[in-house]
Amino acid sequence: MRILIADDHAVVRQGIKQILAGEPDMIVVGEARDIHETLETAHKVEWDVLVLDYSMPGGNGLMALKQIKQDYPQRSVLILSMHPEDAIAISALRAGAAGYMNKECASEELTLAIRKAASGKKYVSASLAEKLAIEIEEGSDGPPHESLSDREYRVMWMLASGKSITHIAEALSLSPNTVSTYRVRILKKLKLQGNADIVRYAVKHGLAE
Repeated sequence: MRILIADDHAVVRQGIKQILAGEPDMIVVGEARDIHETLETAHKVEWDVLVLDYSMPGGNGLMALKQIKQDYPQRSVLILSMHPEDAIAISALRAGAAGYMNKECASEELTLAIRKAASGKKYVSASLAEKLAIEIEEGSDGPPHESLSDREYRVMWMLASGKSITHIAEALSLSPNTVSTYRVRILKKLKLQGNADIVRYAVKHGLAE
């Protein structure tokens, strides 16, 4: 199994490599330190499972996950994060992740999760499985941000990160009026009043720091 590691902390990448070094059927084929490098490396090397840190410089883990699953729908992505499971795990699974792991328990469960992902199965912890069961039982449709389009999600994330309308327009090659229109749609879909509410919503749901 060829593993690609994406985490902005060198000590975390080294720790993952040490865990995998004792597994004769696993080899680390690449590393990345930010979202841009992750997407670039994913196109350069052959890999089977990507271990992706949810919070890295250069973007948002959920957006990176969606992009990678669009480019490589048959390959598996495991999300690794310090965020609690109930904040983003279910959203990540809905977006195509093969599993979600909290960094605190990665040393004990990582190899098991990678093997499950490589075989096409989903990895979830016992506590996350319980949350999923409750969601199914209650018929939950998921958090409001899952109704956003990819472009709306990106604008929402940039607003939550403190970017201005002008900055977002330049970054996405859009007009300020178009970005403002997206902002109005986002506020309506999330039932929010303004940018401060967007920031609070994003932090609450683990979409921004």
